Amino acid sequence: MSGHSKWATTKHRKGAKDSARAKVFAKLIRQVEVAAREGGGDANTNAALRTMYQKAREASVPLDTIERAIKRGTGELEGVRYESISYEGYGPSGVAVIVETLSDNRNRTSSEIKHLFGRNGGAIAEPGAVSWQFERKGVLEVAGPLDEDQLLEWIMEAGAENYEVNGQNYTVTTEPHALGSVREALEQQQLKVLSAELTLVAQNTIPVSDEAEVKKVLRLMDALDDHDDVQNVYANFDISDKLLASFEG
Repeated sequence: MSGHSKWATTKHRKGAKDSARAKVFAKLIRQVEVAAREGGGDANTNAALRTMYQKAREASVPLDTIERAIKRGTGELEGVRYESISYEGYGPSGVAVIVETLSDNRNRTSSEIKHLFGRNGGAIAEPGAVSWQFERKGVLEVAGPLDEDQLLEWIMEAGAENYEVNGQNYTVTTEPHALGSVREALEQQQLKVLSAELTLVAQNTIPVSDEAEVKKVLRLMDALDDHDDVQNVYANFDISDKLLASFEG
């Protein structure tokens, strides 16, 4: 949520605590399954599956668990059919929020997401009311320190758009279709890619500096993120590192 890195303000991620490990696994497995269903089970030809496969492995999801999820997606094994549903809304301080879910029961999920917004100082909005404020991008986190001139040369050659300093690391932004090829190019230069994902980037952010309002915003983010059907939560708030640490430390 650092003001130093604009993309990081758009997605609230608490990180995988031990107590939440099973829930993190379940969400990743569901995404692998859906990617396989929509694009086939071959990660070499299905970019979405390749990305989710890598993400699951980076989170230490067991290989056999991932492979079973792929087989459920392709129909080789029986499984639940999930539907992708996105919700748009506003949180405290007028923060714009987008929630991406995978659900096997649209009515239940819609009712519960609406309830979470209302209970935590927010409100559901009509489709399109919020999404215009975000852009789909590929985002990679690259470990530093690095020679920034050399990094810029490498990412431009790879087809990336730009980079930002993010603490001791670097955040590289790409067009969605270029995420995989940019990752491969950076790894060929022996750079350590800490994460690579498709995300929504806010075109403009809303500074939130009042402690009471920060608490309300984060409470809504946590409530949405904890829901079993929710895969991603994006918002356009900008909270300083120091203030954020005081609530998440």
